Amino acid sequence: MTIHHVTSSRFKEQSHAALADAVLQGNLTRMRGNFLPRRAKVRDGLPEFDDLRDAGIAIKKHTIAHLDLYLEAFEAAVAATGGTVHWAADAGEARAITLSICQELGARTVTKGKTMVGEEIGINPYLEAHGITPVETDLGEYIIQLADQPPSHIIAPAIHLNRAQVGQIFADHHPHLKGRVMEDVDEMLDDARGVLRQRFLDADVGITGANFLIAETGQTVIVTNEGNGDLTQLLPKAHIVLAGIEKVVPTLEDATTILRVLARSATGQEMSAYTTFSAGAARPGDPDGPGAFHVVLIDNGRSALLGGETEDILRCIRCGSCLNACPVYGKVGGHAYGSNYSGPMGAILTPALAGMAEAHHLPNASSLCGRCEEVCPMRIPIPKMLRHFREEEMKMGLAPAAARRGLKLWAKLASRPALWRRATSLVTSVLGAMGRRRGRFSALPLSGAWTATRDLPAPQGKSFQSQWARRS
Repeated sequence: MTIHHVTSSRFKEQSHAALADAVLQGNLTRMRGNFLPRRAKVRDGLPEFDDLRDAGIAIKKHTIAHLDLYLEAFEAAVAATGGTVHWAADAGEARAITLSICQELGARTVTKGKTMVGEEIGINPYLEAHGITPVETDLGEYIIQLADQPPSHIIAPAIHLNRAQVGQIFADHHPHLKGRVMEDVDEMLDDARGVLRQRFLDADVGITGANFLIAETGQTVIVTNEGNGDLTQLLPKAHIVLAGIEKVVPTLEDATTILRVLARSATGQEMSAYTTFSAGAARPGDPDGPGAFHVVLIDNGRSALLGGETEDILRCIRCGSCLNACPVYGKVGGHAYGSNYSGPMGAILTPALAGMAEAHHLPNASSLCGRCEEVCPMRIPIPKMLRHFREEEMKMGLAPAAARRGLKLWAKLASRPALWRRATSLVTSVLGAMGRRRGRFSALPLSGAWTATRDLPAPQGKSFQSQWARRS
């Protein structure tokens, strides 16, 4: 099980760099004031929103419990429409299958819709290494492809960039601009549209991801706001769908039920501008459509999660709402996580798929405030799973030695109530006396990580336990 180009082991260094980047901080501030208010508005406008969440959760739980049954049903339904399903145990097999299809068709250029599992398996650099040029057609993905950067957000991959930065990227990579930096957003859109139009026409193969795989009909579903997904799959010789095995749902009705909470949770829309259902290759007489239809079902460690402590993460529908709500992601952005899966869901998926040795820092990148679980349309218990991985980090000896020693000391004190009360009372009294004049500490032994960016309040008055004891 692998995730392409993971640098999660450098999370601390990467997060410190992000916090020191004034431009990035400004861009992230605008993001925080955008997604969640829109989500709240459309949620409040749909009285049955929570009922739909409950229905969606039940659908995903049932499907995961019978995953083998529905995947086999999906394969049979795809075959009935003239398509082909390929099974990939890991990222290497998925890349090899995709390359084989492209080479059989003599493909030189591939257009791509946004696909996070494609990022996960590193399909772009693999195709490039074999002489095939992949072209991202989602505008955000196209921008970061030009900038040679990974996505910073699940649904808004270029959200870490502002208008001036995008204008400079286009000036650097679009020869017809001759270095001119555009400032108007509409002009940038027109420029990108003009460049990508020819790419759509020239492409030999189109690759998309899938938001859902429908076992009943053999259809794959994508949601977009730009229409690029439709052009990616309709115009080329073949349409290849890359999808994780957890994306399957039993029926068309199940898919539409979850669709009603997906866009509302992701972008604050009632529905995305385009919701596209695809099934098989073009039939005789069809005015358009691909000559061949292939679905690559990717495991890459997902089946190992079944029945385990982190199985619930397989319910994730990649809406990104947990990222939008997370105070940690809101300060450091996606690149700090060192994985294409960032934020709270990435702090679960990356250790689960890439391994704790590489990603043990990520479960600690959370205050466990629970906002992620609150806004998640599938109510995934992310804080619970983060605590699980923190426990695993301690068991594996991956936590810093100082943290391990500190927790052992805390455990000894916490298991002895009388000693705990005396120790905390003493510390509270001493700190209260030391900080009485200013009411806070700008520096304090063992608190450097806190006081590096903010003051530590001094204790005020008696402890809660002592006050409670007096009232009792």
